[in-house]
Amino acid sequence: MIKEGEEKVARRALISVSDKRGLDVFARGLKELGFEIISTGGTARSLEGWGVAVTPVSRVTGFPEILEGRLKTLHPLIHGGILAKRVPEHLEQLAVQGIELIELVVVNLYPFRETVSRPGVTLEEAIENIDIGGPSLVRAAAKNHAYVTVVVNPERYPLVLEQLRSK
Repeated sequence: MIKEGEEKVARRALISVSDKRGLDVFARGLKELGFEIISTGGTARSLEGWGVAVTPVSRVTGFPEILEGRLKTLHPLIHGGILAKRVPEHLEQLAVQGIELIELVVVNLYPFRETVSRPGVTLEEAIENIDIGGPSLVRAAAKNHAYVTVVVNPERYPLVLEQLRSK
């Protein structure tokens, strides 16, 4: 989050979720607050279907989602925007590299437990539900919690919007 006395920059949220409950209302609320929404594959398609403008991650990175969607957000243009402290040295490095800040990370992980609990699930289905990018995004945001908010639970969306509106 931008702290008191800091220069306001464009607000950006990265949203990549498997559980889309309440996401339409949450994303519209973020747009009303002036957030640019960056998103991946299925999440981006859902947001677009609800009429919410979204910037695909591939447009930010200049790199397509590859390997059947396995590689999307693991990129310096994403993680740099999340991990940068809002201090002159970091901001200068971002400027040189053309990296924009990300203030909010909205991620929930693939439903691994639910998948492997299903009768008849194949090993391949189970393996594909091992999330790599999601935990990396959550950890990056948590590491930089002084500047970045991470939301993993859709039930928190109303509270997060309320807090963002009060700033």
